[in-house]
Amino acid sequence: MTTSHKVKKSTTASHPAKLFVLDTNVLMHDPTSIFRFEENDIYVPIMTLEELDNNKKGLSEIARNARQASRMLDEIVSAAPDGIASGIALQTPSHGLASGRLFLQAEAISVELPVGLPTARSDNQILSVLMFLARREPERAVILVTKDINMRIKARAMGLAAQDYFNDKVLEDSELLYTGACELPPDFWEAHAAGMESWKTEGHTAYRVTGPMTNRFLLNEFVHQDASPPFEAWVRELAGGSAVLETLVDFRHAKNSVWGITARNREQNFALNLLMNPEIDFVTLLGQAGTGKTLLTLAAGLTQVLETRRYSEIIMTRVTVPVGEDIGFLPGTEEEKMTPWMGALEDNLEVLNGTVGESGQWGRAAAVDLVRSRIRIKSLNFMRGRTFIQKFLIIDEAQNLTPKQMKTLITRAGPGTKVVCLGNIAQIDTPYLTEGSSGLSFVVDRFKGWAHSGHITLQRGERSRLADHAAEIL
Repeated sequence: MTTSHKVKKSTTASHPAKLFVLDTNVLMHDPTSIFRFEENDIYVPIMTLEELDNNKKGLSEIARNARQASRMLDEIVSAAPDGIASGIALQTPSHGLASGRLFLQAEAISVELPVGLPTARSDNQILSVLMFLARREPERAVILVTKDINMRIKARAMGLAAQDYFNDKVLEDSELLYTGACELPPDFWEAHAAGMESWKTEGHTAYRVTGPMTNRFLLNEFVHQDASPPFEAWVRELAGGSAVLETLVDFRHAKNSVWGITARNREQNFALNLLMNPEIDFVTLLGQAGTGKTLLTLAAGLTQVLETRRYSEIIMTRVTVPVGEDIGFLPGTEEEKMTPWMGALEDNLEVLNGTVGESGQWGRAAAVDLVRSRIRIKSLNFMRGRTFIQKFLIIDEAQNLTPKQMKTLITRAGPGTKVVCLGNIAQIDTPYLTEGSSGLSFVVDRFKGWAHSGHITLQRGERSRLADHAAEIL
């Protein structure tokens, strides 16, 4: 996890600790942000507390976070032995995570703001507090921390220091996100062939290789080499500087088709190997529109629900974040309300139902009804406290989930359940979420290397030449 707020610890008087002024949206985004600034001091303006109070009502994630932040502040202030005037030491409440002090605004502050800035606005009142602190403590850096871009711009225009809250980011650059696959260099076998073992296991060939590159491998990472014939495998074991590479099922061949679907490229083949393997409990698939994430996942789910009976049913859910204007309340049951959000499910089911064998109009209708009877559409709003046993759980548009929401969903998995997260981190619609702080990026980074999880980033679009060209030039 990146820690952009962390600075080198200083014990000399010439480098006093920084003073970070927290905006409300930081606390509502991460209630534990108070403990994320190490040895630096935190200042919470009275207007931040007022806005927390205004946002605490309701059942949304923001309201929950506002209540949690208020409770944490209450616990810290209540336990302060010397009052709040000289600051409250955070060493004990943070269990050693932070060694700075927490200051709450305990005095009326009146600073003249630039002409044109309305003083009644809470953002501008927080800026006036920042101006006051910067003048009162010129010997140390006073920095506003806010998720509000316009507020940061206004602060900098007034000559004040401001920055985003970075501590929730898994990575600074989305280009560094784990892709789930790596290409072997041309000389790989020459460098790793010494003492190599090879054997057959359940129709697959396994190779135990030893060499410098094995230290960079992760469990269930795919490796490939464009030789003749091409080599594709995945890392099944890592121990003592050696790695076991096991060849894959070739889902590009018609005899291995999944619900009539075959892989069209290397990454889709990797994805189907993850989706069809019973030992893999958690799968994440990233890729832009048209790479086949939903189609492959539904095909694998239907095969394992209706043919092999590995799972009892498919459960599909997604975040209901509209791209345009919200159309208001939707009538009907939970599933009927979710139906307009599941256009991707309907589109892909049309393709998959087209692969059902020809058996007349009645037989085809019966097959379609059977498929639909095994797919349940659930809303995220009712997930707390549930346990899914022997289900194939698909979380679509997972890039719009926060890490906290992602944890809530994945911990619903009971015995025999497989969880698949699909998304494109370049299309985030949730406010304050970025590619680096999305729940999807979070789980990809945290689960990499676990023996029962796998990830692959789908690179090539297979929807149509028009869609591929549009994605490239627009």
